[in-house]
Amino acid sequence: MKIGFVLFPQVTQLDFTGPLQVLHRLPGAETSIIAETPAPLPSDCGLDLVPTHTFETAPALDMICVPGGGGVAPALSNPALIDFIREQGSSADYVSSVCTGAFLLGRAGLLEGKKATTHWAYTRLLDKVGAIYTPGRVVRDGNRFTGGGVTAGIDFALTIAAEISGDLVARSIQLAIEYDPDPPFRSGHPDVAGPDHVARMKSAVYDRNAQMMSEALDA
Repeated sequence: MKIGFVLFPQVTQLDFTGPLQVLHRLPGAETSIIAETPAPLPSDCGLDLVPTHTFETAPALDMICVPGGGGVAPALSNPALIDFIREQGSSADYVSSVCTGAFLLGRAGLLEGKKATTHWAYTRLLDKVGAIYTPGRVVRDGNRFTGGGVTAGIDFALTIAAEISGDLVARSIQLAIEYDPDPPFRSGHPDVAGPDHVARMKSAVYDRNAQMMSEALDA
């Protein structure tokens, strides 16, 4: 099972490293970290990420996973990146994204008419790439698997691990990484965070980001 994570500058590292930590434990998994060049890529939190392959040297993938992050808007205008996602996604057995990585899949034409999800602040933009927004931490439509925002990438990875290797393997990975969320606050989703808190977050951060994403998708 050749699994490739496609990175770009200002990717959200947990969108990538959460699923990586799960999926590299699959029996027979070979993971690749793929970017346009071999140079270290800055993530959105100051952690540089080092590719193992470029678009030219990457193997044919059984699974492609595209994370999201603040760098998605400019990445939407990178033809080399979009072409690579389209080429690999057209032949992969599993085509997947985390958070706003869904828009890169969509730009590559891989979510047309497909049910999908993304970070809660950007769900209204999914129709711009032909996707059908469907609520959920993980949404599957055929061989397309999309995860919600950031931490949903771990849920996505466990879901697809069970699909590939069975529930026992996926449950064992979950136990090994002690994934047993018990957050101190019930504020991780708009449905439970409260309308005032959501409105403040949207005004402070996400309205501007959503506008940038919308403009990039319309370009």
